[in-house]
Parts: sequence; C-alpha cells; structure tokens
Amino acid sequence: MIWTRIRNLYLDYKYRKDKIQYARFLGVKVGERCKIHNNPRDCFGSEPWLVTIGNHVLIATGVRFITHDGGTFLFIDEYPKTNVLGPINVGNNVYIGVDVKIMPNTMIGDNVIIAAGAIVTKDLESGWVYGGIPAKKIKTVEEYKEKALLNSVETNGMSMGEKRNHLKKIRPDWFA
Repeated sequence: MIWTRIRNLYLDYKYRKDKIQYARFLGVKVGERCKIHNNPRDCFGSEPWLVTIGNHVLIATGVRFITHDGGTFLFIDEYPKTNVLGPINVGNNVYIGVDVKIMPNTMIGDNVIIAAGAIVTKDLESGWVYGGIPAKKIKTVEEYKEKALLNSVETNGMSMGEKRNHLKKIRPDWFA
C-alpha cells in the first residue's frame, strides 16, 4: 500500500516536471521538439506503447489516443479474453487541437492540423487541415497558412498582461 502511494507520488511529480519524459515512461514513442498540454496518463489510454508520435507535434489539452475498441464488452461472457486493439501513428509537424479523439488503427500524415473536437476514425493524408466528426478534409495547410497570416497578431511569447495591452492598442474594438 505505502509503495503504491510512493510510486503514484513519484509519477505525479514526473508528470508535472516533464510530460514528454512521462509519456515515454508509459511506453509512447515520442519524437523530438514535441509538446503535450495534457496529462499523459489521461491522454494515451490503456495501451500507450501502441502510440507513435513523430517530430514537432503539439498535442493540446483534452486529446485522447484510443488504442482499443471497448465494444467487445458486449460479448465478454461468451469470449472473455477477446480484445480489439490497434496502433496510432502520428507523423511530423502535426497540431492536434483541443479535445480531439484519435481511434485505433489510424495513421496521421506529416504537416497536418486537426481542428478542436474532431474525431479521427481513419488515416489522414499529409498536408491537410481536418475537422469534424468524423474528421474530414477542410483545406490544405497552405490555404490555412495564407488565411492565418492575414489574421495574425504578433503576440507569441508575451505574458498575458503584455498581450492584453498590445491587443488593446491594435484592436480596441475587441474591448468595447
């Protein structure tokens, strides 16, 4: 009992200190320059070793990698050892938005943006923005980039107060 509490305290400390390191500890294969804004214990489910993440991937809050099909619960009395599992592979240079769900046996290509709330049920081709339930192509990443640059403001790296003051100067209508 005491060793379980000590282990859990250690894992909680490790999670707070370095989420990438903790994900790797769980068995997730994680590339370089990645960010996870989620608790890896919640994010990677019951088979984290079936998840592979490429380089330069950002995983937003609330994302879930689901590597199994829980529907087999319906036949557990007849087939008590049955389980349906599948890997999830994420390419390089990928943004996975808030509350995205990624189902088993899916591959996400390179240079992909997945919009908040999407559910990924099949492979996603490289170079596209996807959204919806199930996730569908919305536009190319290049089309998104053009529009994003037209609407962008240079606030990255600012504190919350600095950002607010800067936005008040350039967009006072947002504060009316």
